[in-house]
Amino acid sequence: MDILLALISGGAIGAVLGVVGAGGAMLSVPILLYIFDFTAIPATTGALAIVLAAAVAGSIPKIRAKQILYREAVVIWALGLVTNLAASILAHKLSDQVITTGFSITLFIAALSMLKKSEEQEERRMSIGFLVLLSLGIGAITGLFGIGGGFIVIPVLMHAFGTPARVATGTSLAVIALNSITAFIGHQSHWDEVDWKIPLVMAASAMVIALWSSHHQTHSNVLAKKFFAGVLVVLAIFTLLQTWI
Repeated sequence: MDILLALISGGAIGAVLGVVGAGGAMLSVPILLYIFDFTAIPATTGALAIVLAAAVAGSIPKIRAKQILYREAVVIWALGLVTNLAASILAHKLSDQVITTGFSITLFIAALSMLKKSEEQEERRMSIGFLVLLSLGIGAITGLFGIGGGFIVIPVLMHAFGTPARVATGTSLAVIALNSITAFIGHQSHWDEVDWKIPLVMAASAMVIALWSSHHQTHSNVLAKKFFAGVLVVLAIFTLLQTWI
């Protein structure tokens, strides 16, 4: 039964990453916490492995279609290394309550970003100053909560810089893959605390579905984003209740 649940859960994570380009860890962490009874640090560590695998698979169709802004993706990852690794180390010193509460707040913010409507505007590139600030913020969030930062990258690219949805998604997947592998290395001291059977099954399922759904992504994904935003709100409320009640 656990293997079947892991396959289904991984498929859902892969579908979200492939279609929306964000949110894989936001599903992975609660699933590992509340369905498979992981504790906070093993859950975030396992989630990083799952999301890394799915993001790499989802990036393949975007690479072939030339729908990734490589400069932005690499700079966001490289500059975020400092805050990513520092936050990964800090996460080891925080209580489970602090981590899950911060994670819940992040889910609420992500839901709001998904609901924001995109207005037609001329496509332009980010300034260096803005790119630096964005990179440092995403790195910190990834290191603390095991989240790849796609929910920040996509709305910023689309709403502030007029980037087409498919390119924003491809760039987000590249950022998620790079940030996830960095944070996963930062969690190295906790690798032996994870029961890897479930995360590995979830990762395999997520890779297959992410590859397929990324290739078949539509232009707007409005309904998918609204549905996912609703799921995030429910997960945030549930996580807060589980943490404090």
